[in-house]
Amino acid sequence: MASYTPTEARLWALSELSGCCGCVLPTFSADLSALNEAAIRHDIEMEREMGMSAVLAVSECGTTMEEYRSFLEIVTGAAGDMVVVVQAAQPTWDLMQQTIDWGFELGAELVLPSYPMTYHPTSLDELYEDNRRMIDRSSLGVLLFAIDQWNFSRLHPAAFPVELIDRLVADCPMLVGIKNEIGLPYVGGMDDVFARFADQIVVTDPMESNAPIWVKHYGMKYMGTSNYEAFGPRIPQMLRLLGSSDTWDQGMEIYWRNMPVRKANSATVSPIVGSTGMVPRAIWKYQGWLLGFNGGPVRSPLARINAGQMGMIRKAAIDAGLDVTDDADDKFWIGRNPN
Repeated sequence: MASYTPTEARLWALSELSGCCGCVLPTFSADLSALNEAAIRHDIEMEREMGMSAVLAVSECGTTMEEYRSFLEIVTGAAGDMVVVVQAAQPTWDLMQQTIDWGFELGAELVLPSYPMTYHPTSLDELYEDNRRMIDRSSLGVLLFAIDQWNFSRLHPAAFPVELIDRLVADCPMLVGIKNEIGLPYVGGMDDVFARFADQIVVTDPMESNAPIWVKHYGMKYMGTSNYEAFGPRIPQMLRLLGSSDTWDQGMEIYWRNMPVRKANSATVSPIVGSTGMVPRAIWKYQGWLLGFNGGPVRSPLARINAGQMGMIRKAAIDAGLDVTDDADDKFWIGRNPN
């Protein structure tokens, strides 16, 4: 059960959401026939050690509906005081709702919904009505994922224009936050969203490279979700230090130390997302494995990771001064808790 009633959802989110939300990816047995619970629990413990305050239970790694429920049971059971965010990325609205209901039942606090692959609204009014229906049905506070990954910019250049967001904020009490990636790679639209809504709901830009802007000008205290595992404990540390003028310079020191990993992300992850609309979870999993996460078998459909990408990512982590494993990349495919 969530820690708030529908009338309290926004106040809860504004009060309680701080720090960084990492991403827990399911790991499977060597024959890919079942979830590897020991590996999943290992990764949740690593999230805690890295200083994450919340975790997204990723659903885009080939789990069936029943397996995702089992995955949620493991994540919510092991998360302790970390906030668990459900990823509602199932192929229909009804299956998304089923997933949200499971998350509520199992003790998750929030949901990050996607949109069905076949969803093709023809007007902003239709997009508003469908979002309102989804949010109003949700038993969990909703983080609106405002990005043009869903092909909505054919309706408006922002994909989620502020007028649309304003209607949803006004009409949907269970809309508690916005994952604000409007108008990428430019920040003008993102700034507009922060300026208009940050005093009403949680507004977060998950990109760690932009954190100093939003912390300084809007007091952003919550970031997520993204592959912060690639940076080890540094992103929670950086966000915390940037939050005070007394420690701002220390936060910026971490910011600059992260530059090699940031550039490797731009070279490997960004082109795949931009050209396919798919998050390359195998790359994310490898980034975490280099720093102690489990790694190990994952299911399709996923973009493959190749040796060149691995070499670039490993070198970047070493150049950034992170504590990188000496294990050969061959061991990534086996994982630290093989089953």
